[in-house]
Amino acid sequence: MNETGRPQDFPLSNPRADRVRKVAQLAGRPARLKRREFLAEGPQAVREALTLHQKRVAAGEPGIVYEVYASESCLDRHPDLETLAEGTTAYLATDEVLAAMADTVTPQGILAVCAFLDVSLEQVIDAGPQLIAVLCQVRDPGNAGTVLRAADAAGADAVVLTDSSVDIYNPKAVRSTAGSLFHLPVVLAADVEDLVAQCRSRGIGVLAADGYGKLNLDRLQDESAARRLGASTAGSEYALESPTAWLFGNEAQGLSEAELALADHRVAVPVYGAAESLNLGTAATVCLYASARSQRPIQSQEPA
Repeated sequence: MNETGRPQDFPLSNPRADRVRKVAQLAGRPARLKRREFLAEGPQAVREALTLHQKRVAAGEPGIVYEVYASESCLDRHPDLETLAEGTTAYLATDEVLAAMADTVTPQGILAVCAFLDVSLEQVIDAGPQLIAVLCQVRDPGNAGTVLRAADAAGADAVVLTDSSVDIYNPKAVRSTAGSLFHLPVVLAADVEDLVAQCRSRGIGVLAADGYGKLNLDRLQDESAARRLGASTAGSEYALESPTAWLFGNEAQGLSEAELALADHRVAVPVYGAAESLNLGTAATVCLYASARSQRPIQSQEPA
């Protein structure tokens, strides 16, 4: 950074430079795993990365942003990013250099090299979570990112990806999270049987999202709402307000029979129209919000 706080006056301009190639390698999984680094691209993702970085540094913890590369025009449009980047290793770069570094066809003028963020399953379970989203063999990076974003919006405590699921640090997955990757704990390559065992040991219910499930999500929500209002719901098979881990399956095949067998209950999201089913992202959003709403106190209405 120069004395004005902006990165060096002369932007990086050689798209074939070693530094540029090293950053570009992070679009590939081998380089990410070897260096335990990944790319955050675009103003929103970099903003969230830098916000987390500054929060951790202020708490005396290691930061998570190693380098920031930005065009001057991007910093002009988003001056808050320049402030957030203070104290990091930041560089001005030409559009050609950013295009060579980025995974996207049309880069958004800024990217950051970040440290891996994933935590262990034990850390998540020991924190006493109320709501967990579990992705079982989800292969599409866009779908994984969308579910993570939905989990963040619903106030979930963590997202767990099991063995054979997509790499959440894939650039497309990172972009699909819209910055939510930097908001909540993520566990990678978890064993689903171990996960279920740990959940049960802590009193966390396990529900499988299954279009052919015996339980109806609407009914569970109605029963939960009735209990919160003091009504009796004798015979209810599951209290949706309880701590819950939701299992979501592969985009094409859904949850396997083995995964379904691990759950306490199979829950179907009712379809009222002519659609055959809901896609993964939509179904996960509906399920997570159903649990999140049930776990929160009823909001009293303000007088008109």
